[in-house]
Amino acid sequence: MAGLAAALVVGGAVTQTACGGAPSSARPPGSYDAAVRADSPALYLPLGAGSPGKRSAGAVKATYHHAPGVTSMPNGDRASVFDGTSQYVEVPDSDRLSVTATGELTVEAWLRPDTLTFAKTAGAGYVNWLGKVSGGGGRNEWLARMYSRGNTEVRANRISGYVFNRDGGLGAGSYFEDRVRPGEWIHYALVINTREKSRAYPTGYVKVYKNGALRDQDALDDYDITPSNTGAPMRIGAADAKSYFKGAIGKVAVYGSEVPQSRLAAHYRAMSASPREPVAGT
Repeated sequence: MAGLAAALVVGGAVTQTACGGAPSSARPPGSYDAAVRADSPALYLPLGAGSPGKRSAGAVKATYHHAPGVTSMPNGDRASVFDGTSQYVEVPDSDRLSVTATGELTVEAWLRPDTLTFAKTAGAGYVNWLGKVSGGGGRNEWLARMYSRGNTEVRANRISGYVFNRDGGLGAGSYFEDRVRPGEWIHYALVINTREKSRAYPTGYVKVYKNGALRDQDALDDYDITPSNTGAPMRIGAADAKSYFKGAIGKVAVYGSEVPQSRLAAHYRAMSASPREPVAGT
């Protein structure tokens, strides 16, 4: 990928540079990457083992733990595939990954569950597949979650997003609960907004989108949530390093704004419209 660089480091982990900014001239103007970068993400990490490229100034290094595999997305771009037992990607803490930096945050990704029943789950039977949380120690911010088909809360394969108080506990969350087919790619977006307030949302809200369509919206004050800026890293594949996602994840983007629905829908359409690029070893 243009704008990314990968190299082996001590211990067998891999680092890759995540960047934002304007579309790269190396990418076709109609590509998915160009559509995302047009909305100025604070961080953009396509994932997968891409071709070496220049590192952007101030770019953040992502570390790949236990050698996630590589697969292809609907447009042929690369994504990372996780084994559901130990693999994840970690991005160091940065203010721009926290809601408090601007009062607004959008987290966007594509996920492809390869099973409906995960082997290593947490809580009622779910995996936290993306997020900025670190369990104890008052370092909890936000996460994306998917439930196993069988769980104690009767939430079969629900896909949700939450924002928490610093000390954790119950979070304010939104979700969709549709039939999931193993191997199916899903476009996901989580929005957290503490700036837009109303009678219905006196301290802000959380939203979840599927495939560019808004599916749910809930008030932060339902659980008295005041987001914090903590030192937790952002992890992909295992947000809490306790539950592990089995499947593929790609095109992770974090924005310091609420990305409009029209643009999220445009990103979703761009995946099928992007020029297909052959990927070896998928």
